[in-house]
Amino acid sequence: MMRYHFMGKVTTSTPLLFKSKLLCFSLFYLFTALFLALYTSLSQSKCLFRSSPFDPLQTPLFSYPSSYGEHKYALPTHRSTCSSPVFFTDYWTVLKEIRDLCRNSSLASPVLSYMQGQADSFGGNFSTQKRISYFDHENSSVEVPCGFLKKFPISNYDLVEMENCNGVVVVSAIFNDHDKIRQPKGLGSKTLDNVCFFMFIDDVTLNGLDYHKVISKESPQHKVGVWRIVRVSSKDLYENPAMNGVIPKYLVHRLFPNTKFSIWIDAKLQLIIDPLLLIHTLIVSENADMAISKHPFYVHTMDEAMATARWKKWWDVDALKTQMETYCVNGLRPWSRKKLPYTSDVPDSAMILRKHELSSNLFSCLMFNELEAFNPRDQLAFAYVRDHMKPKLKLNMFEVEVLEQVAMEYRHNLKHIGGTSGREEGSKKPKSKRTRRAGSDLLYVNGSCCSKCQKYLLEMWGESHK
Repeated sequence: MMRYHFMGKVTTSTPLLFKSKLLCFSLFYLFTALFLALYTSLSQSKCLFRSSPFDPLQTPLFSYPSSYGEHKYALPTHRSTCSSPVFFTDYWTVLKEIRDLCRNSSLASPVLSYMQGQADSFGGNFSTQKRISYFDHENSSVEVPCGFLKKFPISNYDLVEMENCNGVVVVSAIFNDHDKIRQPKGLGSKTLDNVCFFMFIDDVTLNGLDYHKVISKESPQHKVGVWRIVRVSSKDLYENPAMNGVIPKYLVHRLFPNTKFSIWIDAKLQLIIDPLLLIHTLIVSENADMAISKHPFYVHTMDEAMATARWKKWWDVDALKTQMETYCVNGLRPWSRKKLPYTSDVPDSAMILRKHELSSNLFSCLMFNELEAFNPRDQLAFAYVRDHMKPKLKLNMFEVEVLEQVAMEYRHNLKHIGGTSGREEGSKKPKSKRTRRAGSDLLYVNGSCCSKCQKYLLEMWGESHK
């Protein structure tokens, strides 16, 4: 406020700056928006994830050559809030509790006996009825087929390191040079003393890493940051690189026989939360055998099967039809409230957390057998195995928003350079097989109503009288 003397009178005048109503409104809007943004960011109704413990590692885990492009092609997160928020306990409390659980012999449960012997394939490739016969494991003396019916082609150096891993292991794999090796973020200062990190790769991926000078092919042992690199000779396994990736994904309990907990993470993901916090929050606190994210779009297995064909995620539509009809004949049903506490039939299996006990180990063995029998699209066999196995699996199917908050997703490698072809010999798709666009009649026979999955489809579409 300013005062003026005019003809003996004192007058007051408001500065022009405060006479503008538009300016006043703008300032009010600005401060209100800032207040709301701050309130929203701190609100307890949002997902609260601790990105790092109180005492995080500060030094870089690995320095990549500039040509490698570790952080290229990140995918945006589409959801900013959680319908099912999770809250992490203090890092030091978690560290002590998981250490105690791993040391405590009471954690051990009845163990599976695994089938031994020699076979033409890594898993034995058993018939449908033979595989079904192992679903009910009430007789603990029965040996369960669980891979390793051929030698797993890795070095003795790696084998010893895997057997010496106790407690918690984080496992990933890159076959066919399909992804980059990325370092986890937010690790606590004691995590590397209590968690093993193993990355399985094939020769094609090794060639790419050697080309970028990340590692040298000449060395018998490799380490990239936290990751111990395990070279797998794929020529002695499956022609399909994706199927070779299924081995560490579902047989982690056999590769690491002395671990109590594990996290599988697809190489397209980068962990941004300490794995001990994840294990404690999603497994220990929930008293679960296994934790896995729900699929963001699908609830029913048949929806995923149709999408698999429609988006060419698997090239053999006839084989997909055979697989689904086999499952329908043997009792697969669409998801309904009768399946609770299982909240969905379709997972996003990019991250799987397990407690290595009988139920989760049996589930992993049965899943691997189905994937070898049909294809490595594990969402298709998931509900069929889960619903029919005994003993039942204690499963924590968390919301997809949780997965998006604890891991960063990146695009797959778009091209292969450095002398790698992008395909291993024998991995090419047969030229005679062509993917045809899938519709609602995917599982019908010649368009008629006689599909073996007709009952499933009627129930899924809500047309059944039952």
